[in-house]
Amino acid sequence: MNEIYKTEDLEAKLGEGVRALRLQKNWDQISLSKRAGISVTAIKHLESGEGATIKTLVKIVRALGREDWLSMVAPEISINPLHMVKAKERQRASRRPNGKSKKI
Repeated sequence: MNEIYKTEDLEAKLGEGVRALRLQKNWDQISLSKRAGISVTAIKHLESGEGATIKTLVKIVRALGREDWLSMVAPEISINPLHMVKAKERQRASRRPNGKSKKI
């Protein structure tokens, strides 16, 4: 059964996941901040579930080598060429089937 989470709960789960991966790599927050090019405070905010910008999240995920997480959130979209063809606009009304016009 699918659970429905509040935004705060999802932020906390995401932060826990990032923290677990960072610890698995045996990195402290300072090391991750240097690798990601962001502040330690930004990492603390993300890991504690206090929120972060998408830019911060992307930088952290890339520094941790988990770009595949991003593909689950934003999968690649292939464009179907048939969807790009515009439907022809009608120029005028079609003729009546018997070829006669309606008398007024």
